[in-house]
Amino acid sequence: MAGKKQFSTFLVDKLLFGVEVEKVQEVIRYQEMTRVPLAPPVVKGLINLRGQIVAAVDLRCRLGLRERAATELPMNVVIRHEDGAVSLLVDEIGDVLEVEEESFEPPPGTLSGEVRELIRGVYKLKGSLLIALDTEKVLNVMAPAAVRP
Repeated sequence: MAGKKQFSTFLVDKLLFGVEVEKVQEVIRYQEMTRVPLAPPVVKGLINLRGQIVAAVDLRCRLGLRERAATELPMNVVIRHEDGAVSLLVDEIGDVLEVEEESFEPPPGTLSGEVRELIRGVYKLKGSLLIALDTEKVLNVMAPAAVRP
């Protein structure tokens, strides 16, 4: 019998992404950010999460997608990471979806570059695809894939 996985989903530039539910600490609305001098461009700032300082990583920038309109405020998907919590800035929060492991496909061969490194693969859903993010690689913003050996 095939297993099932649960993903917390969200939209980034109208694409459906997901992170394993157990990696998500919480989902919150837009929070004011403090810019960080000399931080990589993907780190949009720091947010104060009930006294905990959390770095906010813009997924649009990290995935090489077009910038969010200045009038659109991102949402925060706070991920548990070995170094503490990190916020992923996304466009819209989705639902928790349960997917069959047998519907998983690795990243297509036509997908190249850094984006291929940032996704684990896709799950086929009725009428769409759920893109599973590799949060460890997404959060490794200090050493972009282009510079790693």
